[in-house]
Amino acid sequence: MSRDISPDVKAIRLFLTEPHACSYLQNQQATTAFVDPGLRVDKNLYSYLSGMGFRRSGRYIYAPRCKHCNACIPARIPVAQFKPNRQQRRCRKQNGDLSIWLTRMVNESEHYPLYRQYLDSRHADGDMYPPTVGQYRDFISNIHDYSAMMEIRLKGELVAAGLVDILNDGLSAIYTYYSSGLSKRSLGTFSILAELMLARELGLPYLYLGYWIKDSPKMAYKDRYQPLELLRDGEWAPMN
Repeated sequence: MSRDISPDVKAIRLFLTEPHACSYLQNQQATTAFVDPGLRVDKNLYSYLSGMGFRRSGRYIYAPRCKHCNACIPARIPVAQFKPNRQQRRCRKQNGDLSIWLTRMVNESEHYPLYRQYLDSRHADGDMYPPTVGQYRDFISNIHDYSAMMEIRLKGELVAAGLVDILNDGLSAIYTYYSSGLSKRSLGTFSILAELMLARELGLPYLYLGYWIKDSPKMAYKDRYQPLELLRDGEWAPMN
């Protein structure tokens, strides 16, 4: 990592939200720290912040700063060491007819209906529901200089998509959405396997998965991808 970005890191202003209901754990209050939205965060600085456990959501770069809880633990997969389990190998095999590529061009007339269907079927109780085109543009299709869209297609039809940021040391998986009508294909699992493949092809050592939360079914699934590294006390180390 370039040393010349350290002074910028020290100068970053963080803005804290008021405590609000946690999206992942019941009866918990969450506080989020946002990097000053007026600061220009280039790829080098963003890569450094990701290594410190920050994430991106739309135009914001953030990290949890909850007073009484530290359940959100940054997680990443070391690409070269990843060993798929039996279910993941089966998923990869049964989806061998799907095509995968990265693009910076997002066709909203194709992507937004898939995004809307995904939220309708899986996250109707979430913070982003109900979806709107404006929300989609702000959150997904406003591609940054360091971003790309992973498209997964079946005979030309878009069946899954994943927004990724291309960092200095890895891919950061920002958000994935996929068809609810192909449940037997386990497209959520396959999307992560596809991101691992793309990271390997790009020569990037890590796939950043966001936060692992042991007691949240929405986030605990990440420990199925081994070896998984977690950021604790400022150091990345294997979870086991």
